Amino acid sequence: MSSAAWFERAQKVIPGGVNSPVRAFNGVGGTPVYFKSGKGAKVQTEDGTELIDFCGSWGPLILGHARQEIVDVVAKTAADGLTFGANTAKEAEFAELITTLIPEMEMVRLVSSGTEAVMSAIRLARGYTGRRKIIKFDGCYHGHSDYLLVAAGSGLLTGGTTSSAGVSPAATEEVYVVPYNDLEAVKAVLEADSENIAAVIVEPIAGNMGLVEPAAGFLEGLREATAACGTLLIFDEVINGFRLAPTTFGHTIGVNADITTLGKIIGGGMPIGALGGSTEIMSTLAPLGPVYQAGTLSGNPVAVAAGMKTLELLRDESPYLKMEILGKKLADGINRIAAEKGLALHCAQKGGMFTPFFRKEPVHNLDDSKACDQKAHAAYFHHMLDHGFYTPPSGFEVAFVSAAHTEEDIQAFLEAFSKL
Repeated sequence: MSSAAWFERAQKVIPGGVNSPVRAFNGVGGTPVYFKSGKGAKVQTEDGTELIDFCGSWGPLILGHARQEIVDVVAKTAADGLTFGANTAKEAEFAELITTLIPEMEMVRLVSSGTEAVMSAIRLARGYTGRRKIIKFDGCYHGHSDYLLVAAGSGLLTGGTTSSAGVSPAATEEVYVVPYNDLEAVKAVLEADSENIAAVIVEPIAGNMGLVEPAAGFLEGLREATAACGTLLIFDEVINGFRLAPTTFGHTIGVNADITTLGKIIGGGMPIGALGGSTEIMSTLAPLGPVYQAGTLSGNPVAVAAGMKTLELLRDESPYLKMEILGKKLADGINRIAAEKGLALHCAQKGGMFTPFFRKEPVHNLDDSKACDQKAHAAYFHHMLDHGFYTPPSGFEVAFVSAAHTEEDIQAFLEAFSKL
């Protein structure tokens, strides 16, 4: 059956026909694409077409689809048992590998998703500090738990407002929302209410309003400001972790968060999440401390095996320079073509991450991102799709160059883009 036929069938039994809203293509219009298989940088659809994929399952597939070593270890592990709900040796080995690659992360707790990792990190921060409020940044997405589905409130020192039905106002009242890259706003909130603020949580490189890098001194300033008042700093590296180096982004720039959350890449395509930090803070988690967290599938052996093999390959092969070169070639090409055509467009890029923003001015925060021309992005998305390329079906997401992409893939992308 075609993608359209599958979507029609799915809508009868799945809300909106999808299991994650962005897949409905509401941001770009049209009928969602149904994938059938993938290998390397390419996917095959239920329509019988082949696409070069720059979405990579929203980030986990840094080594491309169905990397053989990962497929082999998943099959071998699955043959020994899918899950036990009990301890396995691989959990300890995986935790040892993560803490070796991220030295400031002395202990790690495995969970089953990035959302769960962040939810647990917030609870841990509150339990450790004895405080209840947090500061987050407008445009940074940290999963769909109640107190993180929050938009900016009416004023800097008021709690946020719900951005989803079903979220209790009591949850949002404990969350301050400030603009990304606005260090002075964070300092103002901390100065006014630091004794009640357990944590500041941030994506070190924002990836859910498009690719937005931290301003010079922003992350360092957050570290200094939080340390001065006993507030914990949480880096949500679900997207960033192992993206630019075989470690966290925080580690590469020498800014150590108190708690770091991980996901996506550390599962190699399987569902997983993790949170980690110092032994002192992590010992607040049960069964050592009073902060409860549990999960039947936490440390699932198949996900652990896939993640461990992925991190080992990233450590040993270090494809990061290749992805940086290809990413820069792609972004430079997009910017050159946009300039030649007089398009209101610029492409942000960091390593293998990129976002074409449909405005000429730089994007520093969510307001800047919202000012982009989303209709133009939708036209770009469908143009590239029609020419054999799959990119994120939203103007507020990051696209990815993987280790499986080639120079020929990038050149073909630019040739198709030049016809926009």
